[in-house]
Parts: sequence; C-alpha cells; structure tokens
Amino acid sequence: MLRVENEKLRLENITMREAMKNISCPSCGGPAVLGEMSFDEQQLRIENARLKDELDRVSTLAAKYLGRPLLSASPLQSHLRSSPLDLAVTASFGSHSISQVPSLYQQSLVTDLACRPPAISDSEKPLIVELAVRAMEELIRMCQPEETSWMPSIEGPNEVLNYEDYIQQCSKILGPRPYGMKTEATRDTGLVMMNGVSLVENLMDSARWMEMFPSIISRATTIDVLASGVTGNRNGALQLMYAELQVLSPLVPTREIYFLRYCKQHAEGLWAVVDVSVDMLRGPYPPSRCRRRPSGYVIQDMPNGYSKVTVLEHIEYDDRAVNQMYKPLLNSGMAFGAQRWLATIQCQCERLASLLASNMSARYLGVIQNANGRRSMLKLAQRMTNNFCAGVSASTAHTWTTLSNSGEDDVRVMTRKSENNPGEPSGIVLSAATSMWLPVSPQRVFEFLRDERVRSEWDILSNGGLVQEMEHIANGQNPGNSVSLLKVNAINSANSNMLILQESCTDVSGSLVVYAPVDIPAMNIVMSGGDPDCVSLLPSGFAILPDGPDCRALLNDNAGVDSLRTGGSLLTIAFQILVSSTPFAKLSLESVATVNNLISCTAKKIKAALECETV
Repeated sequence: MLRVENEKLRLENITMREAMKNISCPSCGGPAVLGEMSFDEQQLRIENARLKDELDRVSTLAAKYLGRPLLSASPLQSHLRSSPLDLAVTASFGSHSISQVPSLYQQSLVTDLACRPPAISDSEKPLIVELAVRAMEELIRMCQPEETSWMPSIEGPNEVLNYEDYIQQCSKILGPRPYGMKTEATRDTGLVMMNGVSLVENLMDSARWMEMFPSIISRATTIDVLASGVTGNRNGALQLMYAELQVLSPLVPTREIYFLRYCKQHAEGLWAVVDVSVDMLRGPYPPSRCRRRPSGYVIQDMPNGYSKVTVLEHIEYDDRAVNQMYKPLLNSGMAFGAQRWLATIQCQCERLASLLASNMSARYLGVIQNANGRRSMLKLAQRMTNNFCAGVSASTAHTWTTLSNSGEDDVRVMTRKSENNPGEPSGIVLSAATSMWLPVSPQRVFEFLRDERVRSEWDILSNGGLVQEMEHIANGQNPGNSVSLLKVNAINSANSNMLILQESCTDVSGSLVVYAPVDIPAMNIVMSGGDPDCVSLLPSGFAILPDGPDCRALLNDNAGVDSLRTGGSLLTIAFQILVSSTPFAKLSLESVATVNNLISCTAKKIKAALECETV
C-alpha cells in the first residue's frame, strides 16, 4: 500500500513539474519559469496585472461618459510599471505577511480616476434642478425650531429624529432607506465669527471647503457647475460635487458622497446651502455605502459681524466595515454629526481671527519679533495640521498594511514619494498609525499630550531631556487652542538644538495635538516674518476622540467604565518618517521595523503614564 501511494505521489510530482515549465506571466502573457522569478518580482507582476485591469475599467467608463478615451492606456500603464518607487519589502510581522508596503504614489493615479463620478447630461438637468429645489425646501423646514419631526433625546440634551414622522411629513426625495443602512440625523445651532457671504463662499468652493474642515474632509472636488449664481454672489448657484468624509483613524472607512450643492438667498442677510445625494446618476458604479438626505446650513447675519448658523446633517450609512471600537462613536452621531461640523467652523473662524490679528499675544516670550512673524508661524502651523489630517484616515487614496494581527491596536503603514515639494523633504516617506482605546477621559489625554513638561514621558526622540516652551501663541478662546515652539534640551548634546513646532486644538467633538521637528535657520526666517513655505516638515501627532455619547458628561477621571466602554478615549497615534532622502530608493525592512517599534513604544509609554497599561 505504501509503494502504491509512493508511486502516485511520484506521478503527481512529474505532472506538476511539466505544468511549471509552461507557466506564463500574468501581466504580459510571456513565458516565465517560477524558479527563476523572485517572490518580490512575482508580487510586482501580479500587482501590475491588477492595475492594468483597473485602468482598462476606468478607461471604458471614461469613454462611455465623455465620448472619448480619457487618456491612452499605454503611457500610464508603462509609467506604473517603470515607477521609480520600487518597494521591495518582504517580511513577516506576527502572523501577517507583507510582500509590499502600499505606495500612495501609485494608488492615487488609478484611484482618483476610478472614484470620480460622471458629469450630468443635458437630459438629466431638469430632474437635478427639481431635486435641488425640493431639497432646499426640506432643509428650511427641518431647521425650524418648531419642526415636529424632532423630539428630545432620553440620553441627553440633544434632539433625535422621529423617522416615521419624518417620512410622513417630508417629501420622499430619495425614497425609503436602503436595506442594511442606518440613519443618522442631527442638528445644532450656534454663533460663528464670520459673516454670511464669506461663509457661503467658503462652502461653495471645494478647495476652501476642504481647508475649513481639514479633520472631516479628506478629499473634495467639484464635478460640474450647473449654475454659478447671479452676478456678484452665489445666490442660485448649483453644482455637482464629490467628497470623502473621514474620522482620523485608519480603522474607520471614509464616507464617499456624490451630491448636489445648492445655494439660495432667502432674504437680506439670510442664506441657505443644501446638499443632497444623487445616487441615481452613479450608473455602473457600485452602490454607495453612504447616502446624504437633504443636509446643510441656514445662515443668518447678525449685527456684530457674526452669523447665526444652523447645521443639519441627515445621512444613511452602512457601518459594517467600521471597527467595533469606533461603532459607539459613529452610531451616536458625534463622529459626523451637526455638532462636529458646527464646532469645526467655530474653531476655524477663531483661528482665522487669530491669524489676522495685529496685536501681540499677552504671553509674549520675546522670540517672535513682530506681528508678521506671529502670522507666519500660525500659517506654518496650519499647514502642518492640515497635512497631518490628510494622511491619517482610511481614504480610498490610502491603502494601509497591517504589520501585526494581534488586535485592535495593530500598527498600519503606507509609503509615498515626496519630490519637488517645497513644504516637505524629498525622499521616501513612511507613514505609520495605530488606534487604541484608553479608559480615561479625552480631556485628560489631551492635556497630558500637549504639556511640554511631561513630554519626555512619551516622546522617545526627546531622549529624556527637558523640553522648554520658547513661544506660545493663543489660537482661539479655548486655552487648549494654541501654537507653541518647543526646544528640546536633550541629554545627548548632539540633539541639543532640536526645535519642535506644536499645535493643539480642541472642541466638543475631539482634539488634536500635532507636531513636527523644524530646522532652526528656517524657523528664524519665519519668526522674522518670512515665507513659511521655506520650512520643510513631516507632521506627526495624535487625534483624540470620545468613545461614545456618555463621555461628554464625564466630570472626572474616577468615573467607572462600563461594559460598553463609555467614558474613555479613542486615541490615534500617527508618525511620518523620512526613511530615505532619495526618491528612487527601495524601502528596507529595517525602516519598517524601526517605525513599528517607535509607534509601539510610544503607545506603551502613554498607557503607562496614564496608568492604563494593564487594560
């Protein structure tokens, strides 16, 4: 019996050897011998084949909607194959094997095309105009204080939507809620330090809209302008837009929305801007995991130059791809709700007022010599924070690779090429991020991470040295909103002249602490009022969010933590490191291991300092 089995295996072996001699390349179809091809080369060829299929699909869609090919396939295809960013990393971390760390450089070439929806045809425009008008009517109605579709929440002071009453009372613009989706409806009202016309201009310009909401919007573009409004303002402007909404964590997929934005002036000093999804125009695109019912802003000018703004957010979404750690936050409406949008507007307007202020801060420490230097430093800090927010989320332009498979706090990495960018050093940039839950309040975590006096407890790069604040600029009414210039007096004399630019910002929806090492000669130029774009930096930092609705009511850190993990914090740690100054270099295994150890050690130090390392 053993001899028969042995003969059977021998024949199978011969058959497999013959098959291997006829193996072909999955990309070009040419002959290839498996034994002569390295593992890295196999993976690259497979990736090239996948990108070619993706490019063919995009080109077909472009030809369908534009009437001509968007671009020839061969130049882009050859560009992808000959990309100088050759990342030949083969390693194993835990039980997860990595053959290649994803490159943002290659992904964006295809992803930007694949995710861009088609423009609107002439035959669809009457339907679009009617949809915009009905959405505006619903926005105005839902923002009225006496609207009966809103009822008090049993969990706090906020309102909740009576969905059955909403369906009966309001026009069924988008039809019933798709199966498997959840409804998130919130509204909030507050004063904003900006007049109505300026606020409308920021909302109708996709680039300025992104700049106003860097922590919420990862990507935005205007697909088509159907009406530009009357001469001199945006009254009657109607445009088709695409955006990705983000939570600053790689564990939460972005919400992609393809929507109309319509602006109307209802009276002198009274504006409204409404958004509504147009999923019926997606054509062959896969069904959206997020649909925006009429949402937007009602803006009333106030006599003192402020605006009274009511924000309505009404979204239907699929949360099945969201990590369990973040679901309580998302389901509470705090992650993408009206309160977060309004708080961000208020914070950004305060930042703008601080940027334009001509008076010096009361806490003047003598480093910045004039108002222009103060303004340049605030602009540099704003660029640093915006760049940090742009690289942390799980956007479709980002593909994170997990370095381990041990739990929720796995480290995720991706790479990109920086070249000819005056605001960044040239070379290969490795981004790493991890998210974790901490059983302490977000306020306590924020105060700990922004305090330079205890920075050596978690910052490995400070090397245990004393950190001194050289300059402090208030960046809003909240004391936590500030920009600081720190000097690290490291024990190692070689690093004694290290400077760190840090910005901290906080509101009711969450907090950020962002920092970056900066060059002393370049900072001297900035503090003298010079161009802040001359400073190259790679921001790292922390995004701090509550873990659920109960966290806002937490008065002290001694409150108990229940089984739903309410009352704690969701902390995302993100680093950007220049692993090679040559854009054509290969990424080494040592670089990946170093950044993995760096972010893991930082997380452990933070847990130990906050006395939660055993949780």
